Amino acid sequence: MSGQFTRPDPDRLLRQVEAEEEHQRRGRLKVFLGYAGGVGKSFRMLDEGRRRRERGEDVVVGAVQPNPPPEVEALLRSMEIIPLRTVAGMPVMNVEAILSRHPQVCLVDSLAYDNPPGSANPKRWQDAEQLLEAGISVIATVNLQYIEEQQEKVERITGKRVAEAVPQSFLSTAHEIEVVDAPPEMALQRSGDAAPSREGSGTREHQLSELREIALLLAAEIVDHQLEGYLRRQGIEQLWGVHERILVWITPHLNVTAAVAMIASGRRNAERFHGEFYVAYLDQPDLAPTERAALDEIRGYARDAGAHVEGLDGEDEVDAVMDFARAHGITQIFAGHTTQEGLWEHVLGSPLDRLIRAAEGIDVRVFPQSPRQ
Repeated sequence: MSGQFTRPDPDRLLRQVEAEEEHQRRGRLKVFLGYAGGVGKSFRMLDEGRRRRERGEDVVVGAVQPNPPPEVEALLRSMEIIPLRTVAGMPVMNVEAILSRHPQVCLVDSLAYDNPPGSANPKRWQDAEQLLEAGISVIATVNLQYIEEQQEKVERITGKRVAEAVPQSFLSTAHEIEVVDAPPEMALQRSGDAAPSREGSGTREHQLSELREIALLLAAEIVDHQLEGYLRRQGIEQLWGVHERILVWITPHLNVTAAVAMIASGRRNAERFHGEFYVAYLDQPDLAPTERAALDEIRGYARDAGAHVEGLDGEDEVDAVMDFARAHGITQIFAGHTTQEGLWEHVLGSPLDRLIRAAEGIDVRVFPQSPRQ
């Protein structure tokens, strides 16, 4: 017999099986994401529920916004609705009744709703999480302005910030996310305050266009997270993702001017492709004072440029950089190169040569430069 048989790692196989079992046991989450009010999220959610019901799935409505528009009311008349219950004089989703009924799918409008004191869960998205844990699939809606990690960006555009919030980590558990991509003009017609005016921030249409772009990028990021989860469950090494992830590798031997230029180029590329931006270096405690000062200056510039700055541990810089790159799904590495070469580098290859050989599946962009004086 030819070839080589590698025995699977039992612990790794067990982790894969447990992850897949958990994935199958949990209900599936689909989110209709709106970039502003008035884009039609509730209608899209209910229309999908109607179509699933017609195909034979057991679908109920757990929560919907009060005073719905006529087209939403028409859809509700054809659906089974679990009545809300009253807590502290306020209507809330009746999680206990839904769990007892145990449908295949529950429709949950407005994930960011805050439940009153005395409720089993303080937030409606936590109600949805409870349903998912019970094996009930959830189709839900949420607006961009209610996603906690996006609220600062939305506030810069609209001048307003809402009190309710849904953590982005919950949306990242979604099996599917769909941006309700209605034209900004339609959102303005349906909701006059979809993007409140703010002096110096442009027209309402421009504000809505900015919000729409953020929503589309967020959806792409969540799709990337779904892919990562699938690869982990299948035991597949991840070499790529939806976004570009750019890593600038700096060493104490680079001159500061060249390193700053490399970082600026990395930032421009990350912004162009709406990707993630890292600057990494090997953490060496025995650097000379001049090398330490240069590295501190470069790190300061990297932080000002918005990079995630990482000090790596390890005895070999190429191994450390590649371990980091693989772990973070890096798609491009920016590296400096000088023409100076010692005897061992001439025989064994420079660190850059070794990096290029090791970076299979990752683009390496080389920046020639003079050595630091």
